[in-house]
Amino acid sequence: MVNLDGVMTADGLDNALVGVGRRCGQPTLAVYSVNKVLEILMKRDGMTDEEAVEYFEYNIEGSWMGENTPIWLYDDLES
Repeated sequence: MVNLDGVMTADGLDNALVGVGRRCGQPTLAVYSVNKVLEILMKRDGMTDEEAVEYFEYNIEGSWMGENTPIWLYDDLES
């Protein structure tokens, strides 16, 4: 289990947290599944798919909180 002390997390999106990312000499960052975030927004907030994507892109992914800003994982890449 990874200790999240000192890692910036996104309020209300705990169920979308999939792990942490590390790179030599850089801070440990929370990593969230974009698909899970969209599911939360649709279920919790009653958004449509389109509304959830727009809200996520502008208000969540588009928010820079400094070098500890979480990473947003697009885990549905097509081959």
